[in-house]
Amino acid sequence: MEQKVAEKRQRISTLGQIGLQQFAPYLMNRIMGRYNATLRDDFRKQGLTIPQVRTLAVLSVTDGVTVNDLSVYTVIEQSTLSRTLDTLEGQGFVRREQGITDSRIRHVFLTDEGRAEFARAWPAMHDAFEAMFDDIDDAEYAALIATLLKMLKNIRKHDI
Repeated sequence: MEQKVAEKRQRISTLGQIGLQQFAPYLMNRIMGRYNATLRDDFRKQGLTIPQVRTLAVLSVTDGVTVNDLSVYTVIEQSTLSRTLDTLEGQGFVRREQGITDSRIRHVFLTDEGRAEFARAWPAMHDAFEAMFDDIDDAEYAALIATLLKMLKNIRKHDI
């Protein structure tokens, strides 16, 4: 069965043949675009942007990561992340520290103020997450997560 599906995917050569509603990257992009748009106004009231909240979110779970790893986790280009970190540091939400063994490496930490700021952003994120998965049962959710993790493994360029 799996081989037949793979063979069929190989025979389809144009986006028109696949169709937008069957092209997973398009659907994933639309979903994340809608998710971010839903949150943008709430975050703006807090004086935050989507990249800033994404950075706070990652640090709330994985604190003290390098700037390079933070760029991967947040899916933010390094130049944008650098400006984001400058702003967050200026607001007192994060701090950057030199690496112990390599002074060129910077680790990013969430401050208590940053943790509190993310705690204010989290309810809107969680509500949007819940709405996204309305009428999707636990088995469907688990299957989706398993599929997404396989896809990430297939395209991953980093160990994380």
